[in-house]
Amino acid sequence: MKEIKNPVIRQLADYGLITVSILVVVIGVHFFKFPNHFAFGGVTGFAAVISRMTGMPAGTFTGIVNMLLLIFGFLFLGKCVGLRTVYASILMSVSLSMVEWLFPLNGPLTNEPLLELFFAIALPGVGSGVLFHIGASSGGTDIIAMILRKYTSLNIGTALLVVDIAAVLMAFVVFGPATGLFSILGLSAKSLVIDEVIENINLCKCFNIVCDNPEPICDYIMNHLHRGATVYEAHGAFSNHNKTVIMTTMKRSQAVKLRNYIREVDPCAFILISNSSEIIGKGFMPC
Repeated sequence: MKEIKNPVIRQLADYGLITVSILVVVIGVHFFKFPNHFAFGGVTGFAAVISRMTGMPAGTFTGIVNMLLLIFGFLFLGKCVGLRTVYASILMSVSLSMVEWLFPLNGPLTNEPLLELFFAIALPGVGSGVLFHIGASSGGTDIIAMILRKYTSLNIGTALLVVDIAAVLMAFVVFGPATGLFSILGLSAKSLVIDEVIENINLCKCFNIVCDNPEPICDYIMNHLHRGATVYEAHGAFSNHNKTVIMTTMKRSQAVKLRNYIREVDPCAFILISNSSEIIGKGFMPC
């Protein structure tokens, strides 16, 4: 995907992505998490428990707690992240209340709790992973997790596990052992899903190309793919011939084009391709 350089268009694209991600989270929470009383973390996890204990609508509880935690977001995460999280939190609360009003549920959609647990994990997990990738969150305990990630060495999945475990413990008391165990499973799996989503979004391909004629390959990398490359000389141990090694890194879509191009111009080139989800430098993560 080509990087958007216009700041206004980039901001609009980010907010559009936030909107879609929040709607994905809301669908997973309302249709699969709340009806089964899965309380695996987050404000929505606490909302499922508090709603059962007090009768307060889960959307109302979510909105109140999100507004309180947003204050901490502004204090510790900065204005940019805070504004995005304000938008996401308000959209989350409003959308959840609207969906509850438009599509009221008296019980689970199916009689298969494991099937519903899968969607209760996957949909919010994917939505939250995309939000974390662009520097936002759906609010609530996600804000606490982002603060922990910024000021400690915890990764985001572990941070969520730390701050959300209280809701799971409450589920044991309020809903019983079966729901409590499902909630533990959901909490653990959600953390893995979020980390996997973030890693796959950031995934890049690292090339080490051993060839005899580096000029056309370097020209294609720089002028067609608009990426940089490092070139150094090497010596073949078996052939005793001098070789040139080209080292470069790029997105997956670009990697497919480069691999196909090398096969055309230099079929004898030796290509080593590896994955990396943490590339720091110009064109990737800032130093």
